[in-house]
Amino acid sequence: MGKKEKGKPNPLGEVSRDYTINLHKAVHKETFKRKAPRAVSHIVRFAQKNMLTEDVRVDPQLNEAVWARGIRNLPRRIRVRLQRKKKEEDDGKGKYYTLAQYVPVDSFDNLKTEITKQQ
Repeated sequence: MGKKEKGKPNPLGEVSRDYTINLHKAVHKETFKRKAPRAVSHIVRFAQKNMLTEDVRVDPQLNEAVWARGIRNLPRRIRVRLQRKKKEEDDGKGKYYTLAQYVPVDSFDNLKTEITKQQ
């Protein structure tokens, strides 16, 4: 296996991936009144880690899907499409941002991480 050359960062590009996030595991032992807010912040941290961007924007449909059954009765899992996109304005936080969108699914059986589009 080849070694990574020092001083050369990995080139980031626009990419879109579908992930299944286990919210039940993320908010385990959390107070009832903090479950939904912590689930949303877990989605943001998950997107920052996997898409390598600091700026994460949560789509309103994703927020509604998390909060659909109230603050304490969350869905156990949620399917999320994370899209790394190039910023139009330069605010000093990086060149890219991540858009997190809700993907409705009937069943979570045999779902894997999927790259939906790559440019």
